[in-house]
Amino acid sequence: SMASPALLMRVVASAYSVAEKAAKIVRNVMSAGDLGIVEKTGANDLQTKADRLVQMSICASLARKFPKVTIIGEEELSTDEVTEDLIENGHCEEILKKTCPAQYTGIKEEELVIWVDPLDGTKEYTEGLLDHVTVLIGIAYGGKAIAGVINQPYYNYEAGADAVLGRTIWGVLGIGAFGFQLTEAPAGKHIIVTTRSHSSTLVNDCISALNPDSVIRVGGAGNKIIQLIEGKASAYVFASPGCKKWDTCAPEAILHAVGGKITDIHGNPFQYNKEVKHMNSAGVLATLRNYDYYASRIPNTVKQSLVP
Repeated sequence: SMASPALLMRVVASAYSVAEKAAKIVRNVMSAGDLGIVEKTGANDLQTKADRLVQMSICASLARKFPKVTIIGEEELSTDEVTEDLIENGHCEEILKKTCPAQYTGIKEEELVIWVDPLDGTKEYTEGLLDHVTVLIGIAYGGKAIAGVINQPYYNYEAGADAVLGRTIWGVLGIGAFGFQLTEAPAGKHIIVTTRSHSSTLVNDCISALNPDSVIRVGGAGNKIIQLIEGKASAYVFASPGCKKWDTCAPEAILHAVGGKITDIHGNPFQYNKEVKHMNSAGVLATLRNYDYYASRIPNTVKQSLVP
């Protein structure tokens, strides 16, 4: 008989279905019209009913199937009030058919850390910039992002009534990434994608130093990584603290699975073990290709201002 699929593949397959359920919740909250917005630390740091329900759904669903895995979510919530309608028990068969990379076959539940951003791009969600919004489930082992799921609940939302709404992108290091068309940015063009709502002198000075042909300002870390893997931007540059581990874990796994690279502004890799601090305080630099070109042009003044 066939051996049962490795734990990692079961976690990713479940995370895929859990993310699809999350997308339905996000869309339902929006169409019901009451977003239940709460300011956390200020007007750029918001939480909605969707953030709360989605996090409960993701964390409770995964914890029920994988009780020994550490799950860290953005929102501080108790999971006591989780109702059965928030639980997703399904999994994606397609993912279970893939062979787990040899270096991950022996992983035990207690060695995995799952980083969850239930609604990346909350501010954009509240403003109706729906294509910026993603649901992020990142899976780490040995402090490293090794697998991830990014769901875009509103992918295709401007494509007309018959278009299928939403999509799920997933990836595992050593297997690849799926659910999108990998495309490289135009050769010789320097297109920078950066923050929309957290701009600062430092952020802008860093971008000018790279002498870009154009700058795209969008919300959400998940969305920015999608710009890279679909060839709309050549580098994601954010010279500021503010990004957190749950923003980068899933996108990092997907980017690395297709040969890209993401680090802080100094070139340090991100660590995802459960004890790590949540803030990526030294910013973000990510590319699908030509990482060294951008890394070599980050000004020292910028590096000195951002302490890891």
